[in-house]
Formats: sequence, C-alpha cells, structure tokens
Amino acid sequence: MFKLLLFLHLLTAIFAVGPLVGAATSASRALRRPDAEAATSAARIVRLYSYGSVVVVIIGMGLMSTTDPDTSQRVADFSNTWIWLSLLIWVAAVAVALALLEPSLRKAATEIGAGRPVSTLTGRVAAGGGVVGLLYAAIVLLMVYRPGG
Repeated sequence: MFKLLLFLHLLTAIFAVGPLVGAATSASRALRRPDAEAATSAARIVRLYSYGSVVVVIIGMGLMSTTDPDTSQRVADFSNTWIWLSLLIWVAAVAVALALLEPSLRKAATEIGAGRPVSTLTGRVAAGGGVVGLLYAAIVLLMVYRPGG
C-alpha cells in the first residue's frame, strides 16, 4: 500500500501542482501583452488546479498513515513538524491562488476586454504567482528534508 500511495501522491503532485505553479508564475505575461483570453485561461487553470491540489493532500494523508516497508514504522504523524508546516504552507498557497491571483486575473481579463489598462494588476499577478511558486517549493523542501520528524 505504501508504494501505491507514494506513486499516487507524486503523480498527482506532478499533474496538479505542476500546472498550477506553471500557470501562476507565468500568468502575468497575459497581462503584459495584453491578452484577455490568456488571462481568462490562466484564471481557470489556477482555480481548477488549486482545487485539484486537495487530492494531493488527501493522498498524502493516506500515505503518512501507512507503514514504511523499510523501517516498519508509520511514515509520519501530524505532530511531525514537516507535516503540519507543509499543510499550513499549502493552505497559504491555495489562499493566495484563490483569493488574490485568480480574482486578479479575472478582473484583468475584463479590463483588457473593455480596452482599459491593467498595469496596476500586472504587479499583483506577478507577485501572487511568485509567492505561490515559492510556497510550493517550500513544501517540496519540507517533504524532502523532513525537519523535526
């Protein structure tokens, strides 16, 4: 069961979090062009994959409750620093994506469609995307090094 859940956790992380981070970190390009369709698409991708990242967390929770075949011990527990800190950072990443980035992209698409400038939103979108990327990078770092666990 451990190997299957590890496989599924990694697979869903690649196919859910990867596109989310890619869209988040490159979304400001749509505003610099300006391209309303690209901004709308980026907003949709950010929203969809932010919700999709819940699957990664659910599988991760299942994985941490299994027994590691090499050590015959549970993989992790919520009391492990790297687990609760990863969950906290994930909540922050999803919050930035859904509360800042996605609405800013939708607003930018509307503004671009109306022929209005979006220079004030470009910085917000770029910063939000960068923060989302850094937060997910921090989660990967915690998963690899497992401090306090």
